[in-house]
Amino acid sequence: MNEILKLEISGPVVMTIAGVIGVGFFLLLFLRPSARWALTAITAVVVAALLGWLTVWIVEDVMDFFHVGLTPRVWFWAISCFAALGLAVVSFRHSPRWRKTVAAVSIPVFVVVAALGINTEFGLNKTLGSALGISTEDAIQLAKPDPDASIPAGPLWQSWKPPANLHAKGEAGTQVIPATASGFDARPAGIYLPPAALTANPPKLPLFVLMMGQPGLPDPQYVSAALDEFAARNNGLAPIAIVADQIGPDQNDTLCLDTAKYGNVEKYINEDVVNWAKANLNILPDREHWIIAGYSNGGQCAISFAVKYPQMWGNVVDISGEEFPGAEDPAGNLAAIFNGNQAAYDAQKPINIMKGRQFPNTTAVFTVGSDDTTYVAAAKAVSAAARDAGMTVTYYEVPNGGHVGLALNAGLTKGFEVLYPRLGLSK
Repeated sequence: MNEILKLEISGPVVMTIAGVIGVGFFLLLFLRPSARWALTAITAVVVAALLGWLTVWIVEDVMDFFHVGLTPRVWFWAISCFAALGLAVVSFRHSPRWRKTVAAVSIPVFVVVAALGINTEFGLNKTLGSALGISTEDAIQLAKPDPDASIPAGPLWQSWKPPANLHAKGEAGTQVIPATASGFDARPAGIYLPPAALTANPPKLPLFVLMMGQPGLPDPQYVSAALDEFAARNNGLAPIAIVADQIGPDQNDTLCLDTAKYGNVEKYINEDVVNWAKANLNILPDREHWIIAGYSNGGQCAISFAVKYPQMWGNVVDISGEEFPGAEDPAGNLAAIFNGNQAAYDAQKPINIMKGRQFPNTTAVFTVGSDDTTYVAAAKAVSAAARDAGMTVTYYEVPNGGHVGLALNAGLTKGFEVLYPRLGLSK
């Protein structure tokens, strides 16, 4: 079963095969057309395509269901699906049995092909398991950290001598992080160990804690892919990464706060995850080598924790993050979480927390897709506040990046480009 869940459902090979199958079924429905049938079929395709366009427009622009702009390719796949389904539906009327059979089979084919196309465009679910919200990562084995391991006096890259048998890539897997202090119901965390951590005498390394979007999985595949590239250029050196679950199995927008409704998420990340990391990972102990990071929902959590716990987090990477907790539904959250107390809600907003305070030794990286309009505004506002509060700020817009996998991957890359020298992993 696990092997099935690991099946790749994105990428050029998958989409080429799916596209050929979809087009094949579409053309089959046009076989042996009479003039009347051709007119009926073409009319159905055009009407259904227009209905598809109207549906996407209502969902995106009127209802603002996704809270982000959909790319032209998402529009293409959605409208094409409607058009193909329109052809399939009219194929049941006044047609031979073979055409009815092809039409019946083609309906799920068209839906699956369109779904694969849209999923590939978003670039966040690479496997069937990921699309279904099921982790396919195996548990990773951890060596007991050496309490007597020395801490380098200077940048680690200067003293680190990699062994001849250094792994080409790191290892990724999962670990259950007990919610001892918080009691929060969290899914197993993703863990990434870089090549340097897999050696016989590993050095102490920086800690990188990442939180993904909502909905989403605490999946280490994105951070492991990014860090493997950096490790390959830097003698196997990279942070040890934890992809922590801040939304739980029900995938709620917990606001990354301690609340009666969703549980003690803030305490889980900043106490349980941190204490577990200290006890189980070979990490450097100081805040200058610790990074709190997040994507989308997790990006808001990251900047919130960075300004609430500056003694712990010396670095923050906010990728396409919201401006404040629960920004997608502020009125609903005001009522449900804060019992209508606007002042209490405002007190949890990072921009307000930073007012009148200084964070002179915190490095912050804010990234966002250039055409992700809502989140560009949020990133600009929060990064400006961070700069005013004394943080060393990098703001970067991913060219042509929406609120999808491209923005996540490019955001991770930019974050590590900025932080590697500060972490002592490169010149």
